[in-house]
Amino acid sequence: LGKLGMKDVVLLEQDQLTSGTTWHAAGLMTTYGSLSSASIDMRKYTKKLYSEILTEETGLETGFMDCGFIEVACDKDRLHYFRRVAAFNRFLGIDVDEIAPDQVQEKFPLTTKDDILAGFYVAGDGRVNPTDATMAMAKGARQYGVTLLEGQEVLSVTTTNTLETGALSKVTGATVKNKKDPERPITIHSPVVVNCAGMWARQFGEMAGVVVPNQAAEHYYLITEDMD
Repeated sequence: LGKLGMKDVVLLEQDQLTSGTTWHAAGLMTTYGSLSSASIDMRKYTKKLYSEILTEETGLETGFMDCGFIEVACDKDRLHYFRRVAAFNRFLGIDVDEIAPDQVQEKFPLTTKDDILAGFYVAGDGRVNPTDATMAMAKGARQYGVTLLEGQEVLSVTTTNTLETGALSKVTGATVKNKKDPERPITIHSPVVVNCAGMWARQFGEMAGVVVPNQAAEHYYLITEDMD
Protein backbone atom coordinates (compact mmCIF):
# COMPACT_ATOMS: atom_id res chain seq x y z
CA LEU A 1 0.00 0.00 0.00
CA GLY A 2 2.83 2.36 0.83
CA LYS A 3 4.52 1.66 -2.49
CA LEU A 4 1.26 2.45 -4.27
CA GLY A 5 1.34 5.91 -2.69
CA MET A 6 -1.27 5.36 0.01
CA LYS A 7 -0.91 7.78 2.92
CA ASP A 8 -1.52 7.25 6.66
CA VAL A 9 -1.22 3.46 6.42
CA VAL A 10 -0.98 1.72 9.82
CA LEU A 11 -0.24 -1.96 10.39
CA LEU A 12 -1.40 -3.38 13.75
CA GLU A 13 0.39 -6.47 15.10
CA GLN A 14 -1.03 -8.03 18.26
CA ASP A 15 2.38 -9.31 19.40
CA GLN A 16 5.64 -8.98 17.44
CA LEU A 17 6.28 -9.46 13.74
CA THR A 18 6.97 -13.17 12.98
CA SER A 19 6.00 -14.26 16.52
CA GLY A 20 3.07 -16.33 15.23
CA THR A 21 3.23 -19.20 12.77
CA THR A 22 5.63 -17.26 10.53
CA TRP A 23 8.76 -18.26 12.40
CA HIS A 24 8.29 -21.98 11.72
CA ALA A 25 6.68 -21.71 8.28
CA ALA A 26 8.25 -23.69 5.44
CA GLY A 27 8.74 -20.54 3.36
CA LEU A 28 8.00 -22.26 0.04
CA MET A 29 8.26 -19.97 -2.99
CA THR A 30 6.71 -21.79 -5.94
CA THR A 31 5.42 -20.50 -9.23
CA TYR A 32 4.08 -23.88 -10.38
CA GLY A 33 0.68 -25.32 -9.57
CA SER A 34 -2.17 -23.03 -10.57
CA LEU A 35 -4.68 -23.02 -13.41
CA SER A 36 -5.35 -19.31 -12.90
CA SER A 37 -3.40 -16.79 -14.97
CA ALA A 38 -3.92 -14.17 -12.24
CA SER A 39 -2.48 -16.53 -9.63
CA ILE A 40 0.50 -17.34 -11.85
CA ASP A 41 1.20 -13.63 -12.38
CA MET A 42 1.08 -13.07 -8.62
CA ARG A 43 3.43 -15.99 -8.00
CA LYS A 44 5.91 -14.76 -10.60
CA TYR A 45 5.87 -11.26 -9.12
CA THR A 46 6.26 -12.63 -5.59
CA LYS A 47 9.30 -14.63 -6.65
CA LYS A 48 10.84 -11.51 -8.16
CA LEU A 49 9.93 -9.55 -5.03
CA TYR A 50 11.74 -11.99 -2.74
CA SER A 51 14.68 -12.72 -5.03
CA GLU A 52 15.40 -9.20 -6.30
CA ILE A 53 13.13 -6.26 -5.43
CA LEU A 54 13.20 -6.34 -1.62
CA THR A 55 16.97 -6.71 -1.43
CA GLU A 56 17.50 -3.91 -3.96
CA GLU A 57 15.13 -1.53 -2.13
CA THR A 58 15.95 -2.35 1.49
CA GLY A 59 19.42 -3.88 1.51
CA LEU A 60 18.06 -6.86 3.44
CA GLU A 61 18.21 -10.44 2.22
CA THR A 62 15.08 -12.60 2.25
CA GLY A 63 16.94 -15.90 2.33
CA PHE A 64 15.66 -16.85 -1.13
CA MET A 65 17.24 -20.07 -2.45
CA ASP A 66 16.35 -21.46 -5.87
CA CYS A 67 16.78 -25.05 -4.71
CA GLY A 68 14.04 -26.32 -7.02
CA PHE A 69 10.52 -27.66 -6.48
CA ILE A 70 9.02 -31.06 -7.31
CA GLU A 71 5.33 -32.01 -7.38
CA VAL A 72 4.81 -35.77 -7.61
CA ALA A 73 1.96 -37.72 -9.19
CA CYS A 74 1.23 -41.10 -7.59
CA ASP A 75 -1.87 -42.10 -9.51
CA LYS A 76 -3.22 -41.69 -13.03
CA ASP A 77 -5.72 -38.98 -12.12
CA ARG A 78 -3.05 -36.80 -10.51
CA LEU A 79 -0.70 -37.43 -13.42
CA HIS A 80 -3.36 -36.27 -15.87
CA TYR A 81 -4.11 -33.20 -13.74
CA PHE A 82 -0.46 -32.21 -13.24
CA ARG A 83 0.23 -32.55 -16.97
CA ARG A 84 -2.64 -30.16 -17.62
CA VAL A 85 -1.29 -27.74 -15.00
CA ALA A 86 2.24 -28.04 -16.44
CA ALA A 87 1.05 -27.27 -19.98
CA PHE A 88 -0.82 -24.18 -18.79
CA ASN A 89 2.13 -23.03 -16.67
CA ARG A 90 4.55 -23.43 -19.58
CA PHE A 91 2.21 -21.30 -21.70
CA LEU A 92 2.58 -18.54 -19.10
CA GLY A 93 6.36 -18.80 -18.97
CA ILE A 94 6.99 -21.24 -16.12
CA ASP A 95 9.81 -23.68 -16.98
CA VAL A 96 8.27 -26.99 -15.87
CA ASP A 97 9.92 -30.32 -16.65
CA GLU A 98 8.18 -33.68 -16.33
CA ILE A 99 10.73 -36.07 -14.83
CA ALA A 100 10.83 -39.83 -14.27
CA PRO A 101 10.65 -41.47 -10.79
CA ASP A 102 14.40 -42.17 -10.89
CA GLN A 103 15.06 -38.47 -11.45
CA VAL A 104 12.76 -37.54 -8.55
CA GLN A 105 14.76 -39.76 -6.22
CA GLU A 106 18.03 -38.44 -7.61
CA LYS A 107 17.02 -34.85 -6.87
CA PHE A 108 15.45 -35.73 -3.49
CA PRO A 109 17.16 -38.85 -2.12
CA LEU A 110 14.95 -39.05 0.99
CA THR A 111 11.94 -40.06 -1.11
CA THR A 112 10.93 -43.51 -2.28
CA LYS A 113 9.95 -43.95 -5.91
CA ASP A 114 7.86 -47.13 -5.69
CA ASP A 115 4.48 -45.42 -6.16
CA ILE A 116 5.59 -42.37 -8.15
CA LEU A 117 4.46 -42.18 -11.77
CA ALA A 118 6.16 -38.87 -12.57
CA GLY A 119 7.43 -35.66 -11.06
CA PHE A 120 7.01 -32.07 -12.22
CA TYR A 121 10.15 -30.08 -11.57
CA VAL A 122 10.77 -26.32 -11.60
CA ALA A 123 14.48 -25.64 -11.13
CA GLY A 124 14.05 -21.92 -10.38
CA ASP A 125 11.52 -22.32 -7.57
CA GLY A 126 12.62 -22.71 -3.97
CA ARG A 127 12.17 -21.17 -0.55
CA VAL A 128 12.70 -18.01 1.46
CA ASN A 129 13.45 -17.49 5.14
CA PRO A 130 10.06 -16.35 6.49
CA THR A 131 11.53 -14.17 9.24
CA ASP A 132 14.05 -12.48 6.93
CA ALA A 133 11.37 -11.90 4.29
CA THR A 134 9.05 -10.33 6.86
CA MET A 135 11.73 -8.00 8.17
CA ALA A 136 12.61 -6.92 4.64
CA MET A 137 8.93 -6.25 3.93
CA ALA A 138 8.64 -4.27 7.17
CA LYS A 139 11.67 -2.13 6.36
CA GLY A 140 10.37 -1.52 2.86
CA ALA A 141 6.98 -0.49 4.23
CA ARG A 142 8.57 1.97 6.66
CA GLN A 143 10.61 3.45 3.81
CA TYR A 144 7.32 4.22 2.05
CA GLY A 145 5.86 5.89 5.14
CA VAL A 146 3.88 3.00 6.64
CA THR A 147 3.57 2.95 10.45
CA LEU A 148 4.01 -0.48 12.07
CA LEU A 149 2.68 -0.81 15.62
CA GLU A 150 3.52 -4.01 17.52
CA GLY A 151 1.80 -5.20 20.69
CA GLN A 152 -1.51 -3.74 19.52
CA GLU A 153 -4.41 -6.15 19.83
CA VAL A 154 -7.49 -5.11 17.88
CA LEU A 155 -10.60 -5.29 20.06
CA SER A 156 -13.23 -4.35 17.51
CA VAL A 157 -13.92 -2.85 14.10
CA THR A 158 -16.02 0.30 14.28
CA THR A 159 -18.80 0.82 11.76
CA THR A 160 -21.52 3.35 10.94
CA ASN A 161 -24.26 1.01 12.16
CA THR A 162 -24.39 -1.56 14.92
CA LEU A 163 -24.44 -5.18 13.79
CA GLU A 164 -27.86 -5.71 15.44
CA THR A 165 -29.70 -3.39 13.02
CA GLY A 166 -29.04 -5.54 9.99
CA ALA A 167 -28.36 -2.40 7.94
CA LEU A 168 -25.41 -2.22 5.58
CA SER A 169 -22.50 -0.88 7.58
CA LYS A 170 -19.45 1.09 6.55
CA VAL A 171 -16.15 0.68 8.30
CA THR A 172 -14.98 3.72 10.27
CA GLY A 173 -11.91 2.32 12.01
CA ALA A 174 -10.76 -0.06 14.72
CA THR A 175 -10.25 -0.02 18.47
CA VAL A 176 -7.11 -1.32 20.16
CA LYS A 177 -6.14 -1.94 23.76
CA ASN A 178 -4.95 1.03 25.76
CA LYS A 179 -1.94 -0.22 27.70
CA LYS A 180 -2.00 2.75 30.07
CA ASP A 181 -5.74 2.59 30.72
CA PRO A 182 -7.28 -0.80 29.73
CA GLU A 183 -10.77 0.51 30.51
CA ARG A 184 -10.50 3.13 27.76
CA PRO A 185 -9.66 1.55 24.37
CA ILE A 186 -8.03 3.68 21.70
CA THR A 187 -9.90 4.20 18.42
CA ILE A 188 -8.04 4.55 15.15
CA HIS A 189 -10.27 6.23 12.59
CA SER A 190 -10.02 4.97 9.02
CA PRO A 191 -12.38 4.54 6.05
CA VAL A 192 -10.59 1.30 5.14
CA VAL A 193 -9.65 -1.68 7.33
CA VAL A 194 -7.75 -4.52 5.64
CA ASN A 195 -8.11 -8.00 7.12
CA CYS A 196 -4.59 -9.48 7.22
CA ALA A 197 -5.17 -11.70 10.25
CA GLY A 198 -4.19 -14.97 8.59
CA MET A 199 -5.53 -17.91 10.57
CA TRP A 200 -7.64 -15.48 12.61
CA ALA A 201 -9.20 -13.86 9.53
CA ARG A 202 -12.60 -15.46 10.14
CA GLN A 203 -12.81 -14.20 13.72
CA PHE A 204 -11.56 -10.77 12.71
CA GLY A 205 -14.13 -10.55 9.94
CA GLU A 206 -16.90 -11.32 12.43
CA MET A 207 -16.04 -8.08 14.25
CA ALA A 208 -17.42 -6.19 11.24
CA GLY A 209 -20.23 -8.64 10.47
CA VAL A 210 -18.33 -10.11 7.51
CA VAL A 211 -18.27 -13.86 6.90
CA VAL A 212 -14.80 -15.03 5.87
CA PRO A 213 -14.94 -18.69 4.67
CA ASN A 214 -11.62 -19.52 6.26
CA GLN A 215 -10.78 -22.22 8.79
CA ALA A 216 -7.36 -22.95 10.24
CA ALA A 217 -6.15 -26.51 9.68
CA GLU A 218 -3.84 -28.42 11.99
CA HIS A 219 -0.29 -28.80 10.67
CA TYR A 220 2.86 -30.24 12.12
CA TYR A 221 6.58 -29.87 11.69
CA LEU A 222 9.64 -31.78 12.82
CA ILE A 223 12.96 -30.52 14.13
CA THR A 224 15.74 -33.04 13.57
CA GLU A 225 19.46 -33.40 13.87
CA ASP A 226 21.49 -33.34 10.66
CA MET A 227 20.43 -36.16 8.32
CA ASP A 228 22.99 -37.99 6.20
